[in-house]
Parts: sequence; C-alpha cells; structure tokens
Amino acid sequence: MTENASPTSAPQPAAQRLTGLPPVVSERTVVLVLGSFPGAASLRAGQYYAHPQNHFWRILQTLWPQHPLPEHYGQRCEWLLARGLGLWDVYASCERVGSLDTHIRNAQVNDFASLRARCPRLAAIAHNGGESFRHERSTALLGVPVHRLPSTSPANASWSFERKLTAWAQLLARHGLV
Repeated sequence: MTENASPTSAPQPAAQRLTGLPPVVSERTVVLVLGSFPGAASLRAGQYYAHPQNHFWRILQTLWPQHPLPEHYGQRCEWLLARGLGLWDVYASCERVGSLDTHIRNAQVNDFASLRARCPRLAAIAHNGGESFRHERSTALLGVPVHRLPSTSPANASWSFERKLTAWAQLLARHGLV
C-alpha cells in the first residue's frame, strides 16, 4: 500500500450472481422456516445452515432430544420433514460478497405461491431473522400466520443461544411441533 492510500480505497471483490438452494418441503410441512439466503458455507456445502456456528440444528436437536439429529444432511432433511418442519429462503438468487445479509444486492424473491400445492398442511411461516421478515407481506399471501424468529446466524450475537431457543420453542409449540 502506498503512503497516501487508505485501507478503504482498496478494490472490493466483485459480487457474483448466486443461486440459492431448493426448498426442503413435503406434504407433511406444517411450519416453513424461511431464511434470507444461504451463507457462503451453506452454498459451498449445498446445505441449509452449514456454518458450524449457526444455531439452527442445535436448537432443533435441543427441542427434539428424543429424536437424535442425523449426521448426514439428506437424513437431516428427512428428520425435519418427519417433524413437520420445512426450509427455504426468501431469495432465489442475489448478488453478494461474503455471507452478510447487508451485502445482498439485486435479489430475486422465490415463488411462494407454488408452496400451497406442495404443502397442503402448511399452517405457518417462520422467518429466520430480520432480512427474511422484510418479505412478510409476500409470505402472508399464503393465508397462514407469519412469525418473526430471531436469526440463528452467528452474526446475531446479541441473542444468546438460550434466548433464541426459547423463541423457537414457543413458536413450534404453538403449531404442535414440540
């Protein structure tokens, strides 16, 4: 770096167009958890909530201790579906550098209307965090209650694991999933 260059003037990496993951839903889905868009670790792994510091899987294992969390992702998806929980994101694609929601640009929203036929038992939408909840009006068109949950992301450090667990437990209990 030259003497006159500032650290903020360094060129930033170009954001690339990223495509999200397919929904994990079935006719058994009662509550659909909607994140914003998979983080870099999740996209690399091709798995929802793959970052080891994300509390998503730990929260559910704590809520369903009688059902051990499978190690392999495909089995985890079946584990969720067997308990009435589905997963998806509000964004089908976007441009982003890194994993932070604040870096999402030019996002394309998923087709939520298509869920009705795939999830006839759908009783609620649970937005995992604030960025996802910004699309509450779109998901409310499905005609089911829409809830905002605290993000399970490690970026949500202001909420302890216990506080997140309590909020998630209350919502899932309200819909008969715990």
